Amino acid sequence: MDLFTELEENSEQKFEVYPLKDDSEIWYMKHFLKQKEANEYFNVFYNTVEWRQENIEIYGKIHPYPRLIAWFGYEGQDYVYSGYRRSMKQWTPELLSLKQKIETLLPWHKFNSVLLNLYRNGNDKVAWHADHEKDTIENPLIASLSLGATRRFDIKHRTEPGLEMKFELENGSLIIMKDAFQHYWMHQVPVQKKVTEARINLTFRKIGTVLGNR
Repeated sequence: MDLFTELEENSEQKFEVYPLKDDSEIWYMKHFLKQKEANEYFNVFYNTVEWRQENIEIYGKIHPYPRLIAWFGYEGQDYVYSGYRRSMKQWTPELLSLKQKIETLLPWHKFNSVLLNLYRNGNDKVAWHADHEKDTIENPLIASLSLGATRRFDIKHRTEPGLEMKFELENGSLIIMKDAFQHYWMHQVPVQKKVTEARINLTFRKIGTVLGNR
């Protein structure tokens, strides 16, 4: 019995597995959190996190990112974002609780940081990209938890046009990007003008250059 089958048989929570080209996979769990629990976490993060407006330089001009962010991790950690190195905030009890819940489903993997994105409405977005920053370990496993409004999540292959998929990420859903996904695939959260409510996205990661490598 492989590890994935063992997890499926010993949990009421079920992943939908999508094998992709180039040794990549997406795992999707629609109801990782029950709606009440997801709403409680959303309210805590929305109202207590010190959200930060980051900027990006494009052709010599500074533009605000179309979303707000916050990074959390262990004491002494820092991160590079938009070319600048900054210190992370320390884990909160709520974030550690979610980290533990996800790691229970992925017992071979431990996360040492989490990036929170606040999409204030459907005008906020993230453009096509891959999460392979300098500080990220090779073939990073990234667990992405959605809270609040349902938003679309698109993926496409880097070099083969037409290889693409779309997911509707609902409140309390969890999506896992595995293996070589960040090398061969890109993803985005597009503008959706009809969405009027906020969404919070938490992407749990393992950064390789952290002290202690926890």
